[in-house]
Amino acid sequence: MGAEAAVAIKAIKAIQQSKQKVDFIFKDFQADFLKRAEGDVHFICDQGLSVEALVAKCLSSGQRETQTFESYALVPSKSETEKVAQFKISLSVKRRI
Repeated sequence: MGAEAAVAIKAIKAIQQSKQKVDFIFKDFQADFLKRAEGDVHFICDQGLSVEALVAKCLSSGQRETQTFESYALVPSKSETEKVAQFKISLSVKRRI
């Protein structure tokens, strides 16, 4: 859920800023677990600008738009940079009529 939330929060923010009615769903999800997470896990998506661009593209085209985003998980108490998991999530957005 954290991996999805890392992308969803950025999508919700972009939708709210657009002041338009936009629905979104996740089309698919791929996970690669690299290490055992021995501590509190932080889920991160560094592609916020790309999520915003996807919402803008959807609003300008009037069509459903889909793009795959990457997120990852860290355990900061163990390492600030070592990923314990990587995720690919396809976000699909469409303007509600």
